[in-house]
Amino acid sequence: MPFSSLSDLKSQLDAGETTAVELAQRYLDRIDAHNGELNAFVDVDHKHIIDQAKASDAHRAKHGARPLEGLPIAVKDIFCTQDGPTTCCSNILKGFHAPYDAHVITRLKNAGAILVGKTNMDEFAMGSSTETSAFGPCRNPWDVERIPGGSSGGSASAVAGGLVPAALGTDTGGSIRQPAAVCGITGLKPTYGRVSRRGIIAFASSLDQAGPMTRTVRDTAMISAILCGHDSGDSTSVVNAPEIDWLAACDSVDMKGLKIGKPKEYFVDGMDAGVRAAVEAALAKCVELGAEIVDISLPHTKYAVAAYYVIAPSEASANLSRYDGVRFGKRCENPQDLVDMYTRSRDEGFGSEVKRRILTGTFALSSGYYDAYYLKAQQVRTLIRQDFLDAFEKVDIIATPTSPIPAFKIGEKTDDPITMYLSDIFTIALNLAGLPGMSQPCGFVEDLPVGLQWIAPAWREDVLLSAASAYEGATDWTTKAPAAFGGES
Repeated sequence: MPFSSLSDLKSQLDAGETTAVELAQRYLDRIDAHNGELNAFVDVDHKHIIDQAKASDAHRAKHGARPLEGLPIAVKDIFCTQDGPTTCCSNILKGFHAPYDAHVITRLKNAGAILVGKTNMDEFAMGSSTETSAFGPCRNPWDVERIPGGSSGGSASAVAGGLVPAALGTDTGGSIRQPAAVCGITGLKPTYGRVSRRGIIAFASSLDQAGPMTRTVRDTAMISAILCGHDSGDSTSVVNAPEIDWLAACDSVDMKGLKIGKPKEYFVDGMDAGVRAAVEAALAKCVELGAEIVDISLPHTKYAVAAYYVIAPSEASANLSRYDGVRFGKRCENPQDLVDMYTRSRDEGFGSEVKRRILTGTFALSSGYYDAYYLKAQQVRTLIRQDFLDAFEKVDIIATPTSPIPAFKIGEKTDDPITMYLSDIFTIALNLAGLPGMSQPCGFVEDLPVGLQWIAPAWREDVLLSAASAYEGATDWTTKAPAAFGGES
């Protein structure tokens, strides 16, 4: 039961084999039993969760079932929710309660979902390992001495450990896909503008996008169908975005006629040999399913990390300027004057990685350096986007590793931020280009999961889901779960 898919749970609820209250209680029992090991959740209100479940059962009895009726879904601690604290796992927002729900939270509630607590994350989503959280590091259920990826590591760990069947994450440079990969689950970053950003605490506004983290491709589609759609309250939400049939896209059983691009820049020296072997084996399976592998080049990929770590910190510098002890966040004790209040409130409230990125971004935007750094990075971003446009003239979809290495040990890279940043080397370019990307499990390296990343043209999440569904159906990777938490590894 702990590792049931959303689809299976929905069938059980629809057939009357269980109730929303029974389901919620079972997952709360799992959280009580295992969250101490994983630190995946940072806030769980048992009474509120059961109250939601009771209301769901009552709605089903009186009005019938909504699309996600009674299904438990966890939420990253970056989404504003009226019903509990929203801290971005930062001391500067300790005790903050949002006055409204994020747009996607409202959509989930209206679809009947049961929101099961807030999950751990890197502070303000700045990190690749969920070690920068003010609540302490999250752990990977496949090996609790290792990281679950980041920044949505709590959501990935909770799903992979069977503490919840699905969760929401956000992806600014790989923060859904990379933790999904190293935890052995499925994660989707939609096209930029397809999901409203209203009520998501901003990191880098031109890059952030919310998406689901689940056990299966169909579960990802079920949630995405609810999340996506125009929001007039978000200027980055695209009007009249091309619509797709999310669930129908998951019916694919083969890849006949599909041209899959294999970019040489994503299969390079330095990546783990086991990861490369697993991804190569996945591509061989795609050929068996009827696909054609086409060698392609994305020549400006080598500049993606550098461009990202100018653009993202620059936007973070601007977004986090509001946390000053006056408008939002922690205020220091007994300030001597206004400058002292600003300085000490921010110094005491922000962690070291957030401070590092604020300083980097402020420098890049400063007079005399804007043209040399920020403007140049935006020009490189345009070239990266053009690389993808050129590639999609030749292929339908692109396949790459999601992460160059499996999960590393907690503390292994915390003193080397550059090496940590390279954990996202295969995911960052998609955010710069605004494209949809998905990671799904494709094997193991010494009992640690490996992820296969799919990249599609803008607005073609249906192509992602179709390819991923065919591959999932031909393999058994999504049935694997960590034995230490009651699964079959």
